Amino acid sequence: MKTRRQCKILELIQERDIETQEDLLKYLCEGGYNVTQATVSRDIKELRLVKTLDKNGKYKYVSTKSDTPTAPSQFLSMFLNSVSSVDYALNTVCIKCHFGGTAQAVCASIDTMQWDGIVGTIAGEDTIFILCRTENAAATLVGELRKLFNNSTAK
Repeated sequence: MKTRRQCKILELIQERDIETQEDLLKYLCEGGYNVTQATVSRDIKELRLVKTLDKNGKYKYVSTKSDTPTAPSQFLSMFLNSVSSVDYALNTVCIKCHFGGTAQAVCASIDTMQWDGIVGTIAGEDTIFILCRTENAAATLVGELRKLFNNSTAK
């Protein structure tokens, strides 16, 4: 539930200009998440959300890219709870997610990992495309992502 909620938070801040924790709490409740202010506060901290000034002079929450040691564990948790398949064609990787709406959050977590060979990412509701510099880079990335599935099911 926590991973889904945090995916929803990342989705909300991408779709809306959310200025306060109260606004975020309201949108989560409207989306069927029964949470408290304290939970929202913890999620903001864990997701490393920060407020930034937008072009209209208002503050809003945004996700930051992170080089910290917790980024890989957050990525792993989100990846394993949301992704159903990983494949590639030429230099493009395609990731399918179980739940509609989680692809954007998974994509954002992939971006924080800053893998070599990735040119860019794009996400829809349940699909992520990753453009790699070469076909070899795509094959290597898919191999690494598939190992995550294998290691998690072996435990």
